[in-house]
Amino acid sequence: MSCIIGIISDTHGLMRPEALDALQGSSAIIHAGDIGSESVLRALNDIAPVYAVRGNNDTDEWAAAIPIATHVTIAGISILVLHDIAELNPVRKKEQTKVVITGHSHRPSIEERHGILFINPGSAGPRRFTLPVSIAKMQIRNKQPAATLIELDLGKSSR
Repeated sequence: MSCIIGIISDTHGLMRPEALDALQGSSAIIHAGDIGSESVLRALNDIAPVYAVRGNNDTDEWAAAIPIATHVTIAGISILVLHDIAELNPVRKKEQTKVVITGHSHRPSIEERHGILFINPGSAGPRRFTLPVSIAKMQIRNKQPAATLIELDLGKSSR
């Protein structure tokens, strides 16, 4: 069994068409916070079921029901999602956690530490400094996760 999980973060209310295109074909989408608007979640949900956490900028009433952190199991893999890696603590990280997904820094990265895959898709929202605008995709095949960063081609758009 194989599935593709789309991973996005730090949209800050900007749902880029390039991000939506890149997330097509996902079985599920994980948003790692700083969503910025309920409309972002609706647009993502048109593609696949969405699992989201609240970021430090998600303070409006619409975000109150969104958890700060969540554990989800997809294709037999336990995934911990939270916005800021600094909030990771032993209580949140269960023994069976295989993947930790965060956002906040706007810096895309994929790193394996102590048998756990850590993914930060970077920011898909407004460009920050010279950081790329990106998402990530994770493929789970035979209960083995592997992730790829995807820098979005914004053409002439620099926002």
